[in-house]
Amino acid sequence: QVQLVESGGGLVQAGGSLRLSCAASGRTFSSYLMGWFRQAPGKEREFVAAISRSGGYTYYADAVKGRFTISRDNAKNMLYLQMNNLKPDDTAVYYCAASTKVLVTTRYADYNYWGQGTQVTVSS
Repeated sequence: QVQLVESGGGLVQAGGSLRLSCAASGRTFSSYLMGWFRQAPGKEREFVAAISRSGGYTYYADAVKGRFTISRDNAKNMLYLQMNNLKPDDTAVYYCAASTKVLVTTRYADYNYWGQGTQVTVSS
């Protein structure tokens, strides 16, 4: 089992940047595929980005491609999401998640463990 705690959310103007962090504890962090999801008010939780166990492969939702970067530091048990050129549509609660799947997946149901979320608000 792994415990996940997100941080780094906040209020930022459109065009600005934020870096989200996710601290993991419990079983070996490097054994998990990791992902970021987000949920805006009144909408379903949606996939944002995922990264392979080693960090060598990443995958992004079209809405964030070219603006967001997912990364991990297995030595520090940390997951990151660098968000640049933020838009008001990026406003949501952002969740980090861990999966026991081997291949990168965008499916919500494939992720076994979730953090509590961190709020990101982008003003226009």
